[in-house]
Amino acid sequence: MALNRKVRYGMVGGGPGAFIGAVHRKAAALDGEIEIVAGAFSSDAAKSKRQGEELFLDPRRVYPSWRAMVDAESRLPAGERIDFVSIVTPNASHFEIARAFIEAGFHVVCDKPMTTTVEDAEWLCRLVAKHKTVFALTHNYTGYPMVKQARELVRQEKLGTVTKIVAEYPQGWLLGAGMNIWRLDPKYAGISSSVGDIGTHAHNLARYITGLEVESLCADLTTFGKGYELEDDANLLVHFVGGARGIIYASQISAGEENGLRIRVYGTKAGLSWCQENPNYLDVLPADGPAQVYRRGNDYLAPIARHNTRIPSGHPEGFIEAFANVYRNAARVMAARISGGSPGEFDTDFPTVQDGAHGVHFIHKAVESGKARGWVDARYTPPNAV
Repeated sequence: MALNRKVRYGMVGGGPGAFIGAVHRKAAALDGEIEIVAGAFSSDAAKSKRQGEELFLDPRRVYPSWRAMVDAESRLPAGERIDFVSIVTPNASHFEIARAFIEAGFHVVCDKPMTTTVEDAEWLCRLVAKHKTVFALTHNYTGYPMVKQARELVRQEKLGTVTKIVAEYPQGWLLGAGMNIWRLDPKYAGISSSVGDIGTHAHNLARYITGLEVESLCADLTTFGKGYELEDDANLLVHFVGGARGIIYASQISAGEENGLRIRVYGTKAGLSWCQENPNYLDVLPADGPAQVYRRGNDYLAPIARHNTRIPSGHPEGFIEAFANVYRNAARVMAARISGGSPGEFDTDFPTVQDGAHGVHFIHKAVESGKARGWVDARYTPPNAV
């Protein structure tokens, strides 16, 4: 049975001047299956009201705080209240907000990192299992069709046995930055900046494509900037379960870099390379033949890559669309839960609460290693892992 309406959501955070909230709203709206109907867009009630007006929302459903939103939406009839909340606030508030909405019976889409402590991440894992909540984490780079194609090539053993993974995410935007940026303040960001903000994307991409988990790591974390304590550059040597070796690095002070997320995976038969700034192409490097280029939008791609493609080959498709794939897939699973139906074949393909716990654990192990200046055991299984 299909749901005979759009999936409704409310947003916490993403008020005037916030970059990522607008990205989430554009992504959620892209396929016409999801609509925003409520929000607590800022801890400043006036700013929340202004954002609600800009989105033409019913003023009665634009709230001065997320707590007021939980309370009011919970008391609405089932046919009117939101189905899920989108959390786009600074890192340190994710856990408290997510917990409250889950306990009130709502599904959740949350920005990463999921929490700032491993204990809170595991609490959410258990809570999601208890309440049978659909929980999606916006590691949006997993939404790119060619990332999904890369994963299929690894699953089909086209690369042979994976031996080497290099995942990198250089940016340059923190050069000369000061403490007026919340991502550099432990009160809001947690214990890490470069690893917590972008290193988790590189780590998640490596896990998603290869299916391999980190066994141990050795991290070198450096703070080049002045006036803040969190690291702005991170270089990690990684051992993966099964024997593969890897390098993960994340830098926010690499001059001239914008969003250079890139992953290379090498196996005993072939390698592959994908770059987020040129996302419609996947390079495959056979050990015994010429390089090949897989191009988005073509019929020779795996079904899951085609499923997550919207426009014909040759037309650029990118960041918002990949973000939208996470929202669309999660919303379709929510719709199936609400209507009593079953999700589609590829709808469950989105980052989950367990992926979030893996990411938080990775951050903490990186910081632990950086402080110890040595190798640490990084093996991890989150609660209720599936």
